[in-house]
Amino acid sequence: MLPWSAELAGRLDHRVVDSTLLRGNPLGDPHERPLMVYVPPGYDDEPGRRYPAIYVLLGYTGHVAMWLNRAPFRQPYPELADALFAGGDVPPAIVVYVDAWTSFGGSQFLDSPATGPYHSYLRDEVVPWVDEHYRTIADRDHRAITGKSSGGYGAMVTAMLAPDVFGALATHAGDALFEVASRRSFPELARRLRDMYDGSYDKFLADFRGRLAGTKEGDLELLEMYAYASAYSADADGTVRIPFDDTGAVVPEVWERWLACDPVVMAREPRYAEALRSMRGIWVDAGNRDEYFLDFGAVAFHRAVEAAGVPEERVYFELFDAGHGAIEYRYPLALAWLARRLT
Repeated sequence: MLPWSAELAGRLDHRVVDSTLLRGNPLGDPHERPLMVYVPPGYDDEPGRRYPAIYVLLGYTGHVAMWLNRAPFRQPYPELADALFAGGDVPPAIVVYVDAWTSFGGSQFLDSPATGPYHSYLRDEVVPWVDEHYRTIADRDHRAITGKSSGGYGAMVTAMLAPDVFGALATHAGDALFEVASRRSFPELARRLRDMYDGSYDKFLADFRGRLAGTKEGDLELLEMYAYASAYSADADGTVRIPFDDTGAVVPEVWERWLACDPVVMAREPRYAEALRSMRGIWVDAGNRDEYFLDFGAVAFHRAVEAAGVPEERVYFELFDAGHGAIEYRYPLALAWLARRLT
C-alpha cells in the first residue's frame, strides 16, 4: 500500500462554489466552498455520454479536504472509488464530495437560523452547479446521496426532505435513534459544563475560541453537542437551545425538537414514508460495536424503512464487525450498489 497519493484512472477536480445562500451566514463562515468532483475513466473520451451522480457527505468535523487524508496501510475514499470504477464491473458515475463545514464543526446538512441554510445550499446550489458544469443525467432517478455518521444522517434526511432531487441513499453508521445515541451523553456533558464552565455554554465557547482546540478534556464532545443543538433546536433569532438542564435531565420542549429531526421518527411520518417508498435504493449499515450505539440507530431506521413499505428488493441492510471508525472500506460497497441502481 503506497504511503503517497496514487495515480487515478479517472479525474478528481477541485472546484469552488460561490454560494449566494451562505453569504452572510450567522457564523461568518465562508460562502465560497470547496467541492471535489470525480469523473470516471472514459469521461473525457466520450463527450456525448452522460452519467448518474452520487453525492458524498462528511461526518461531524469533516471538511472536504479530509477526503485526501491517508491512514497507514489504507487508501482514502477517492482512490477506493476510482479503483471501483476502473475495474469495469460497476457502471460509471460522477462522484461529488460536498463541503458543509461550519465553525461549530458541522451543519448536519440542515437549514438553521444559528448556522445557515446548508440543506438548501446542497439542494438548490450544489446540485444545479454540478449539473451545469458536468455531464450528469440531471434527474432524481439518476442521483444518489451517501455518507457516514453525520454524513449518513445527512443522507437519510436529505433524501426524505428532497425526494424530488435524490432518488437513492446510503447511510453508514448514520446518526439516528436519538433516544439511544444522543440522550445518554447529557449527564456527563452537564457535569463538564458545571465543573469547568459554571454551567455556561457561553463560557465554554469563549474559552474554546481563545485557545488551541482539543487542549481541554471534553472539548469536542461539548462542541459537538452545541453543533447538533444549533441544527436541531435553534430559535428563529439564532438562539441555540440545549436539550438538557444543569442536572443532565432532558428539557422536554427542546428534546421534542430534536426528536422531530431524528430520521427514525421522521420516517414514520406519512410524507417522509412516501419519500422513502420513492427511493430506487436504500443502503443501511453500521458496525456492531459502534461506540455511539449507532448500530441500534441503523436497526431502527431499517425497521422504519420496512414499516414505510419500501420493497425489500430495494433495501440493503447489514451490521458488520467493526466500531465507528476505520470503516472507509464499506463506502465503495455502497457506491457500487448505488451506481447499479441508478443506471
